[in-house]
Amino acid sequence: MTNRFGSAPGPAVFEALAHAAFARIPAPFAEHLDGITVHVEEFADAETLRAVGLEDPFTLTGLYHGRPMSEESVWASGEFRPRITLYRQPLLAEWCETGVTLEDLVTHVVVHEVGHHFGLSDAQMHALEESTR
Repeated sequence: MTNRFGSAPGPAVFEALAHAAFARIPAPFAEHLDGITVHVEEFADAETLRAVGLEDPFTLTGLYHGRPMSEESVWASGEFRPRITLYRQPLLAEWCETGVTLEDLVTHVVVHEVGHHFGLSDAQMHALEESTR
């Protein structure tokens, strides 16, 4: 007997889920998300994994790149705009292992990374995630 499964959702699906999660983030946070971009990569590269202190590429599902709002300054220039990178393969693996919907997993990662943009604590990130449901 052969089991056949459909194709795994591609990067465009992940981007669409991320943008849907952004759309559900409530005020006053939503007013400060302009300019944050979303990128989808298969895995974090070795340099990124080293920078965050991880070895297994399946352990990193997303990453915020940028300066938290609490550290922004009019004197800072020439920096890239803030961005969130979603790592597709680790998210797919977690989706298969946990049974949590892909939408919920992507929302969780997006909200967590947005929390880094605001310099929020884990408890505050959890509260923000609850408000997106």
